[in-house]
Amino acid sequence: MKVSDVMTSPPATVTPRTSLADAVRRMAEVGIGSLLVTEHGTLCGIVTDRDLAVRGLGRGLDGGTPVEAVMSARVVTVDAADDVQVAYRTFRRAGVRRLPVLDDGRTAGMLSVDDLLLDVFERLADLLGPVAWSILAEPPGPPVATGPHR
Repeated sequence: MKVSDVMTSPPATVTPRTSLADAVRRMAEVGIGSLLVTEHGTLCGIVTDRDLAVRGLGRGLDGGTPVEAVMSARVVTVDAADDVQVAYRTFRRAGVRRLPVLDDGRTAGMLSVDDLLLDVFERLADLLGPVAWSILAEPPGPPVATGPHR
């Protein structure tokens, strides 16, 4: 399976000049905790709710300050065509919760640990679904003797 099969697309983005206040509003609108910072489709960095709180408010920055002042410019990424196992290894190695996904060097999506967990749960449900239904379809029988009871 490819990263593109489980990533969230399109990613929520802002430009480096977007104000901290606007970035907070955008996160609230979309219900997410991070935004990719892009310029004409090219990834410049990532800004998280933690960046806004710790690097922004924590340093006393004004809400009009651009996100480039608090974003992480060094970003670990995966490619949309990568096998999902590459993403698992990248998450373990980098110790991050979100990976921007690139396609030919352009931002294509976002992959989170939660996306991978949902995929695992869906696979388990697919695997166990028929077993569960067959158990539910069998009528309950008499109790099975398990040995002497004291």
